[in-house]
Amino acid sequence: MKQFKNPYMKRKSIYKIMAILFVAIFFTACTKEASDVRLDPQLSTSQLLNVTSSTATVVGFVVAQGDGFTEKGVCYNTAATPTTENTKVVYSGTNTSATFDVALSGLKYATKYYVRAYAIGANGTVYGEEHNFTTLPILPTITTTDVTSITGTSAVSGGNITNAGGASITASGVCFSTSLNPTIADSKTTEEPVSGVFVSSLTGLKGLTTYHVRAYATNSVGTSYGNDVEFTTLVSIRNWNLPGDYVAASYPGSALADWAPDKSPQVKSLESAPDKLEGYVYMANAANNWKFATQPNWNGPNYGDDDNSGKLDPNAANNINSPAGYYKINADAAAMTYTAVATVWGLIGDATPNSWNDETALTYNPSLAVWAGGMHLTAASIKFRANHDWGLNYGSDAADGTLGAGAANIAVSLESDYAITLDLSHPNAYTYSVNRWGIIGDATPDGWNSDQNMIWDSTNKVFKLTLNLTAGEFKFRANDGWDVNYGGDLNALTSGGGNIAVTNAGNYTITFDPWGMKATVTKN
Repeated sequence: MKQFKNPYMKRKSIYKIMAILFVAIFFTACTKEASDVRLDPQLSTSQLLNVTSSTATVVGFVVAQGDGFTEKGVCYNTAATPTTENTKVVYSGTNTSATFDVALSGLKYATKYYVRAYAIGANGTVYGEEHNFTTLPILPTITTTDVTSITGTSAVSGGNITNAGGASITASGVCFSTSLNPTIADSKTTEEPVSGVFVSSLTGLKGLTTYHVRAYATNSVGTSYGNDVEFTTLVSIRNWNLPGDYVAASYPGSALADWAPDKSPQVKSLESAPDKLEGYVYMANAANNWKFATQPNWNGPNYGDDDNSGKLDPNAANNINSPAGYYKINADAAAMTYTAVATVWGLIGDATPNSWNDETALTYNPSLAVWAGGMHLTAASIKFRANHDWGLNYGSDAADGTLGAGAANIAVSLESDYAITLDLSHPNAYTYSVNRWGIIGDATPDGWNSDQNMIWDSTNKVFKLTLNLTAGEFKFRANDGWDVNYGGDLNALTSGGGNIAVTNAGNYTITFDPWGMKATVTKN
C-alpha cells in the first residue's frame, strides 16, 4: 500500500527549521554587538570645602565606574560650564573609594568661579553637575603719606588705599603714637571711607616730641596698615624774656631786676600757636628801654628794633623804647614782628554804673601786679575791656575765674558792692575775681548763721561796716560762703586764718582791704 504524504506537515517542518535558524542568527548578532559597546563612567560634583581668598577644595563622587576612566579631576573657570579646555586639576591621589577631593590654588580673591568634576573615559570626557563659589576678599592695601605742616601741636598726614581688597572700606584714617607701629587702639583720626588718597590732620600733639604715624583702612576682613612714618613736632610753647631798665621800678618788692633776662617779665605762646607770644608788662618810668631775650641769659638770639619799624632785629644795637604804661606785648616768632600797645582797663556791662556805654575804671596796683577796684553792681552781666574799645576785651565761658579773649559775659547774680580784681600778669593765663564781702561770727548780730554785708568806701578804697558786736569772734568771708575767707593778724590777714577776737561788746566800725589783706576794728 502506497504511503500518503501530507504537504502541510512538510511546510510546518520547514518553517520550524527557519525559525531556529533566525533565532540563532539574531542571538549571534546581538552577542557580537554587545561585546562592542563601552559604558561611560558617571560623576557627581558633590561638595565645596574650605573656600579662602585664593584656594578651595572640590569633592567629586564617582557614581558609576562604567568601563573605567584614564583620568579624573576638577575643571573650573570664571565663566559658566567649565571644561577641561579651561583650567583643570587632575586628581593625583591614591584613594580608591568613590569620593575624591581636589585642591584648587592660585585663585583670585573676591571672584566667582564655576566648577565641575570630570572623568575621561573611552568615549571621551564626562562631567558632573556644575557648582559655583566666590573666593573671600583680602585685607586692603594702603600706604602712609609723608607728614607735612608740622607745628608744635599738629601735623598733616594721610594715606593712599591702592586696593580695597574686594570689599567695601568701612573705616580709614591715620593712627599715631610715640611708639613704633601705632594701631587703631592708639590715637587715630577717622575719615570718610574712601578708596584712593585721603588727608588727615593730627591735633593735640606735644611739642618737641617724636611721633610715629600709620595710615589704616578697614574692610570686612579686618584692618591693614601702611608704612610707619616718623616725625618730630616743633617747639610747642615759647617763653621770651623782656629785660630792660624799667623792671626794678615797675615791680617793687619782687625778685625781678633790671637788665637780667632770667629776672624779667615774660611773653609766652600757647601750644595751639607756638609762634604767637603775648603778655602784659608794666613800665613805670617816663622812658623805658627794653629788648626781647629768647633765653634766660644773653646768649641770644636777642631782639631790639633799630628803626622803630615793629620788626624784630637780631642783636640790634638799639633797644626798644616805650613811655610809661601798662603794655600788651605781642611777638610773632615766624614773621619776626612785634607790637606794644598801652592799655587801661575797666569793667563794662549792664551790671556796671556805666552799663554798656563805657568802662568803669579799675586802678593798677604795681605791688600786686593786678587791676583792682570796688563798685556797686546790679544783677546783670559784666566784661573786662581796655581803651574804650572792643578790640581788647575778656569774658569767661566757664565763669570759673579764668578769662578768654572775647569770651562770654560774666553773670552777676546779686546786687551788691563788689571787689573787682583783674590779673593779667601771667601770660595766656589771665584770671579775675568778683567778690561781695561780709563778716560772720558769734560776735555779730546773727552769729555764725549769716554774713553782715560790707559796703564799698570809694574814698578810702576799703570795704566798711558799722554795727554792734558782742564779745566773741568773727571772720571776713566772700560771697556768703567758706570757699574764700580770711582771719588772723589784722595787718596781714591770711586765707583760712584764725578767728578775730572781740574782747568787749560795743558799737564798732570795721574796714577791710581785700587786696592788701589788712583790716581795722575800731570801737566807736
